[in-house]
Amino acid sequence: MTAHRPLLPWHRHLRELLVLGLPLVGSSGAQFAIHMTDTLMLGWYDVTALAAVTLGSTFFFILFIVGAGFGFAVMPKAAAAAATGDSARVRQVTRMGVWLGLFFALLVLPLMLFSEPLFLLAGQDPKLAALASDYLSIIGFGMAPALAMVTLRSFLSALEYTTVQLVVTVMAVFANAGFNYVLIFGNFGAPELGLQGAAIASVSMQVLPLIGLTVYALRKLPQYALLQAWWRPHWSIFTEVARMGIPIGLTTFAESALFTASAIMMGWLGEIPLAAHGIALQLAGITFMFHVGMSQAATIRTGAAYGRQDRANLQRGAMVAFAVSLAFGTLVVACFIAFPEALVAIFVDPDEPARAAVIAAGATLVLVAAAFQFVDAMQIMVLGVLRGLQDTTIPMFLASISYWLIGMPASYVLGFVLNLGAKGVWIGLVVGLGAAATSMTIRYWLLIRRDTLPHFTPTETPVPVPSPAVDTFPDPQA
Repeated sequence: MTAHRPLLPWHRHLRELLVLGLPLVGSSGAQFAIHMTDTLMLGWYDVTALAAVTLGSTFFFILFIVGAGFGFAVMPKAAAAAATGDSARVRQVTRMGVWLGLFFALLVLPLMLFSEPLFLLAGQDPKLAALASDYLSIIGFGMAPALAMVTLRSFLSALEYTTVQLVVTVMAVFANAGFNYVLIFGNFGAPELGLQGAAIASVSMQVLPLIGLTVYALRKLPQYALLQAWWRPHWSIFTEVARMGIPIGLTTFAESALFTASAIMMGWLGEIPLAAHGIALQLAGITFMFHVGMSQAATIRTGAAYGRQDRANLQRGAMVAFAVSLAFGTLVVACFIAFPEALVAIFVDPDEPARAAVIAAGATLVLVAAAFQFVDAMQIMVLGVLRGLQDTTIPMFLASISYWLIGMPASYVLGFVLNLGAKGVWIGLVVGLGAAATSMTIRYWLLIRRDTLPHFTPTETPVPVPSPAVDTFPDPQA
């Protein structure tokens, strides 16, 4: 068993968190940029195509975030195993994560191939339903590589190889724009495929980065032999990853569904509140990418400390992660409070007749989003630490209760019963996210105050594995 690390000073924890987390922040931001590029270029092509892709991509994303739970479960499990030198378990956990993603992709593929009746049942326009179904009939085949990519990124992240992910994702941003330019608009002699071209480009951006990172992992980390006996099942680990991955996927789904419900409620208030809501969410989403990346870094570092049963460094590392998130949130809040109108104005056409009304409504929501920043950051950070402790089932219930039994009713009551309108709906979001942050923080402290950490035992005799040489600073005390 790997010996415990000495208790690292606070600045060492901060440095290791930032070295590990900042590339993950960049990767999350670049992934967000890929989605923004798709939306922008389809908007230039055709508004009807944009509406159809919005419908289809939302359907795809809902399925994806549930299936991605299996890949995200690999991250803390692989980090814990790597901390003990158990390379065989790292490989097996990763393999079973890929298997689960593949099984899930095959399970949901018929829903995408025959999605038109589902859209019609949901009351969508028949033309949009047909176009969205065409889009899904292509992009549906990208589900398997997309989920495999999540698992591979979790494997690399667990071993603290994060910079390569940033490089590959940034390259994908430019490649995606190029593919869209050629396939959507029919440039350079290619056929003008419109919506179908966007789908082909999206699938390509799921397959090509996967191939690139796989080649990198095989060459850079041969000791893990990722493709060794890839057909061989490990059913106990399969079940273990599934039991952890399902709650992760459902937790993410519960949060996404809360924001979907808030958009529906905003639609009841009218076009201007809905537009303001969309702008405020874009601003919150951009800044949220920082917390997502840092949360993943917290998961990895907590998972490694958990594998070593290293309570002291686990607690100190978690406190540093919380502090970093709080500091960044404070900076964002200051910007939101100081420049709400200017931030909203960036998203509104200067010639838009309703520009003044949208800016006024959006500025109000941005001020509420200032409080939103703190609770949203806290809930995602503590959730990352809990995942590092491989604790996902109780947090799933806490999140579902907070989002659906507290947050959504609060949004409705404040927005429509107390007639606070759009501001009330957003205050309800703050209430729901605050409940999640509070309850999961209590959960963390209850776990960490126990006499022993949750038990962890490697599955095989540990074999020392070299530490990453590129993406982290060496630890002379280790």
